[in-house]
Amino acid sequence: MPDTSDATSQPVPPSRRGVLRAAAVVGGALGVPGGALAAGTPSAAATPAVTPSPAPELPSGLEPYRTPYTNWAGEITHHGLWACAPRDGQDLADLANWAHRRGWRLRARGKAHTWSPLTITGPAESDQRVLLLDTTEHLTRMELVDPPAGAPGAVRAQTGVTLEALTAFLAGHGLGVTNTPAPGELTLGGTLAIDAHGTSVPAVGEAPRPGHSYGTLSNLVLSVTAVVWDAARSAYVVRTFHRGSDEECEALAAHLGRGLVVEAVLQAGEETPLRCRSRTDLTSDELFAAPGSALARRGNTFADFLDRTGRVEAIWFAFTDRPWLKVWSLSPERPLTAREVHHPYNYPFSDSLPTPVARLAGRMLGEAAWYLAPAFGAAQYTVAATGLTATLATDLWGPAHTLQFYLRPTTLRETANGYAVLTRRADVQRVISEFAAHYSEQLKSRAARGEFPVNGQVEIRVGGLDRSEESAAPGARPPLLSVVRPPADRPEFDCAVWIDVLTQPTTPGAHAFYRDLERFLLATFDGEYALTRVEWSKGWAYTGTEAWADEEVIGTTVPASYGPGRWTEAVGVLDRLDPHGVFGNAFTDRLVRA
Repeated sequence: MPDTSDATSQPVPPSRRGVLRAAAVVGGALGVPGGALAAGTPSAAATPAVTPSPAPELPSGLEPYRTPYTNWAGEITHHGLWACAPRDGQDLADLANWAHRRGWRLRARGKAHTWSPLTITGPAESDQRVLLLDTTEHLTRMELVDPPAGAPGAVRAQTGVTLEALTAFLAGHGLGVTNTPAPGELTLGGTLAIDAHGTSVPAVGEAPRPGHSYGTLSNLVLSVTAVVWDAARSAYVVRTFHRGSDEECEALAAHLGRGLVVEAVLQAGEETPLRCRSRTDLTSDELFAAPGSALARRGNTFADFLDRTGRVEAIWFAFTDRPWLKVWSLSPERPLTAREVHHPYNYPFSDSLPTPVARLAGRMLGEAAWYLAPAFGAAQYTVAATGLTATLATDLWGPAHTLQFYLRPTTLRETANGYAVLTRRADVQRVISEFAAHYSEQLKSRAARGEFPVNGQVEIRVGGLDRSEESAAPGARPPLLSVVRPPADRPEFDCAVWIDVLTQPTTPGAHAFYRDLERFLLATFDGEYALTRVEWSKGWAYTGTEAWADEEVIGTTVPASYGPGRWTEAVGVLDRLDPHGVFGNAFTDRLVRA
């Protein structure tokens, strides 16, 4: 149902010119010199060139070529690995058998929009034994298929298609999905591997919509076609598995890079336009107030907006007290005050940094002037607050996919940790409030010591769990390794608070800060009224100097968060589908193990 709550009443910000003028004031007050940081430029140092290994002789006439690899934040890089562009599922099966015979490993690479080492582990990856598979050149076909009872539509899509192309294709047929990540330039294969999510739960009074899920994209899977080991034939073959009747489907729907999926059939619901309203006038104290406090009683907490519309995100710039709040709502008809949009990415001021803000970033990185983090956070907030009005973006309306995608590849690339805190809807505000209080105190105490480990944003979203009843496949179970798979011993948990903290990859003290924050989340939300799980694509398992390195978190904490026997079941299926470890790397060997 359309939302009628007022989410846009706020002081009138400056004009369009105010966007750059406000940022310039911040930069000028600090005496920022010339020179800007190009948004999207990886900050990690390039790896030294080495003599490449000879080109492998690939099957089926496939041509190898060398290509560098750089993940989103530039923390995981390689100067050049052998790669090829498979044309279909049979090519993938042929490559798997070739790799098995020769001791190579295959790593599917889509858009490399990830933080974690699920594709490659870094510059030490051997170019003699790792072959990247570019799925984006040929594996991009889509077609509508007959949906099962309970879903208005279904689509068969190969795993190299981007989410932006997929949702636009669905919208052209009156179909859509409820949850998508903010970047549209992600491949379907990558999003299913790590069960990518959006931000939505039912608003108070919102009726269920057939074909839709409030969980991850993996919960929309009806079937997967993948390359798997056939013991009877002693070979890798292409095989299709169906949700509800084949446990393999529920393992491959979120396989963490331990599988090779060719295509998937996804259910879809009727497309309903969205309205997105933004606010920058609320303080963090009010938005993240403790339940029952005087500030919470004003009716402007995160949970209050969640009840009204079900779709909320807060972007909280470091060392500021006024987050950028986005509130989406179902809106079949365009409200009079909303500007109609027809394409995604409607926040140009966040796509690339204005020059004065880029100069601040340049000083932090180039001169190690990390003490500028508070000024940088203030400048980012100012640009957002003024930019929303200057670009007429405080109140937008249009097809759902045009408002769900708002992060371009040109934005400033930062590193990020990531966690989902599973809880009851009634405890969402408690979880957010306790996190926000701890985060704020940690920033203050470190700043008092002259330490500034965070210079980016906190992003807070709330989504549903991957519930079987939202799948149109009879007998479906949640994806086995989904971050938001409902805990068997906590049936009252019905949603998840997604928390990410972003900063520049080279920021001193960032890893130690992330380590302490991770320990706080694991200890505070330990399963009693909330449960912490790591977000597969982001940073986690921190030591004081690096991510994905705490062996206790990797080997004990993460598996235990899924409950007794659950982790072993999922890993057992993946091992049976790929007993020779062709689809894996040194990190997944440590993580996805029984």
